[in-house]
Amino acid sequence: MQTSRHAGPASLPIGSDADLAWVRQQVRQAAAELGFGLVQQTKLVTAASELARNTLVHGGGGHVQITPLDAGQSRGLRLAFVDTGPGIRDLDQALTDGYTSGGGLGLGLSGAKRLVQEFEVDSRPGEGTTVTVTAWATVVPPSRTVP
Repeated sequence: MQTSRHAGPASLPIGSDADLAWVRQQVRQAAAELGFGLVQQTKLVTAASELARNTLVHGGGGHVQITPLDAGQSRGLRLAFVDTGPGIRDLDQALTDGYTSGGGLGLGLSGAKRLVQEFEVDSRPGEGTTVTVTAWATVVPPSRTVP
């Protein structure tokens, strides 16, 4: 898989609530430029918002690497959320709907996983966590004109 001819990879800091808004805006813009439909953009921005908040709240801050992808006819966006926080002690439990280590609904990781096509977590207690998600733009066929 190659990086697309669109803008190259970007790394954005996640250290404050203002950074969360900036991440959402940049993910939406990148997805739109790659041809993601409005529903696809919304799903990806929602996943990014959840994962960026987790990076800030549970990981103590970090960054997101935004990488446009080009696989011939398919275009996608890979987001890697990286922190050097305490890590996730029990990943299976953390991916269970309803589990929360904070005061939320417990849908952050599991919800984000459902919103993208590819989802990977690399976490080591005491060393931090990297959550990588990839979404692919689906092309809607042009509407047909009825004679």
